[in-house]
Amino acid sequence: MMSQEDGDDERGLGQRWPEVGVTLFLLLVGALVVADSLRVGTGWADDGPRSGYFPFYIGLLLIASASWVLLRQIWRWKGANPQFATRTQMVSVIAVFLPMVVYVALVAGLGIYVASALLIGYFMRRYGAYRWLATAAVSVGVPLVVWAVFERWFLVLLPKGPLERALGL
Repeated sequence: MMSQEDGDDERGLGQRWPEVGVTLFLLLVGALVVADSLRVGTGWADDGPRSGYFPFYIGLLLIASASWVLLRQIWRWKGANPQFATRTQMVSVIAVFLPMVVYVALVAGLGIYVASALLIGYFMRRYGAYRWLATAAVSVGVPLVVWAVFERWFLVLLPKGPLERALGL
């Protein structure tokens, strides 16, 4: 990290709000886990623990740890707010995050293999500056290897799109 003398006077995001946001998200996830565990049962059955037994305690641990981080952040609220990330760093994170959001949306419509080929191709061309031949080879080859490993070797079906269904994959 550069110091002020090195010319790094770029302002950015403080640490306080990202920590609060993540802890609130983790509290919500923990509450959902606990609630669903209570729905399916957290006690013991004749043949052992019910399906919600272990998730219930994991959810409680998640709530406890997130609560501790949130309380610690509230106690330190008036103190220093160290920098979490500069604007340049946040732009870099967003440059990766947005294509991943598009990828997740495309998996539903195009299937995981076509969406993965598009994502790999995008990152190779945009950030790797690879030539078209290398980009095409890797962006088609990796989903083919994943298909072979998961669907043929492990017999785990992954989400298909119209192209995979048309090809009978």
